[in-house]
Amino acid sequence: QVQLVESGGGLVQPGGSLRLSCAASGFTFSNYAMRWYRQPSGKERELVASITSAGGSTNYADSVKGRFTISRDNAKNTVYLQMNSLKPEDTAVYFCNARGIYLPRNDYWGQGTQVTVSS
Repeated sequence: QVQLVESGGGLVQPGGSLRLSCAASGFTFSNYAMRWYRQPSGKERELVASITSAGGSTNYADSVKGRFTISRDNAKNTVYLQMNSLKPEDTAVYFCNARGIYLPRNDYWGQGTQVTVSS
């Protein structure tokens, strides 16, 4: 069955770094654009970063540009989010999302991983 499993979250001090991973299975990973979303407690889920199916193009929310980097390894069916210079406002549950590039454009979600930035 389809699975997206995030890992790498945790507690980090302001200015620190974390790398999130999302391991995919049960579908053809290279046919899916990948996104990272986050949802702070009590707030709406927001798009953080996206990467095309072959990894040739990326986009970022203004709030994370220059600090976060999304990448993917299609041989390992994994997408990453490198987060540097973390701020308390980056605290949220981070979700991995896969969206098919071909019809019917299936949409899959991981269970989320908590990132807490605090001293």
